[in-house]
Amino acid sequence: MPIPIIFDTDPGVDDAMALLLALASPELAVLGVTTVFGNSQDLALLTRNALALCALGDRPEVPVAAGTAHPLTRTYTGRANLVHGDNALGGVQLPEPVQRPDTRFGPQFIVDMCRERRGQVTLVAVGPLTNLALALRIDPKLPTYVPRVAIMGGSARAGGNITPAAEFNIYADPEAARLVFNAGWEIIMAGLDVTCSPRVAEPYFERLAKRGNRCGQFLASASQHYLQYYHGQGYAGVCMHDVHAVMALIRPELYRSERVYIDVETAGELTRGQTVVDWRGRLGKAAQTTLLLGADETAFLNLFAERIGTLP
Repeated sequence: MPIPIIFDTDPGVDDAMALLLALASPELAVLGVTTVFGNSQDLALLTRNALALCALGDRPEVPVAAGTAHPLTRTYTGRANLVHGDNALGGVQLPEPVQRPDTRFGPQFIVDMCRERRGQVTLVAVGPLTNLALALRIDPKLPTYVPRVAIMGGSARAGGNITPAAEFNIYADPEAARLVFNAGWEIIMAGLDVTCSPRVAEPYFERLAKRGNRCGQFLASASQHYLQYYHGQGYAGVCMHDVHAVMALIRPELYRSERVYIDVETAGELTRGQTVVDWRGRLGKAAQTTLLLGADETAFLNLFAERIGTLP
């Protein structure tokens, strides 16, 4: 039976890759999408992106609910438009979606869907974790009927990409991330230790475009701004960050992982937003996270291209 998922996202370029992979994968049943600030401060834009991506993947019926535009406690100061472009999709304009957003607040949508399917739904969160934290505030018992959460965020040994210590999604709202990591559910963490494995460049996106389908061509076009940013930083290719949170659900055998306890630093002057891994059990807390540490790059790239090629 397919795994029912709710996809929580701030739809930028790698989010689009991940969402389209989820829509293309028979192992998953996408029950809905919720949007959160992150790759843009404009939540209406991100919600439109989510609706347009579902339509692009020939799944316009998938409900999309707008979540929160702000972190729990502090002002958001991200500048992700430098990476993803002003519309967060590399400047590529998708057709205006016909479907309208679900009227429910994103965190309430999460709670409602998970209550309806107790013990079945996996949450896939590839942006800041604020919607999940707010869902926990609405229903503190949520972890008792959500078996696991797969996230893209954090870093164990790879350092940060927004500060020396912190990865972007966790740094965007460390207080929310700390609530999520300590809520009592099982977590799969796809952090920077694995999400830049592999880096991909122009030839791979040309491979996607050559299949001739609109989804492959869209990803190839949307990735051009993304590539330019990475090239400007001295890298030969881009990271497909968010895709790993989905791929780990459909092909867990592609990953090397370790079970650990992870917490989030919220107060450190230099380490705010760091995901702190208790490698030696010094905190005396049970491991709650499957930390992804490596991937079979060839199999990953082949499967992603194959699945995107099955879409319209």
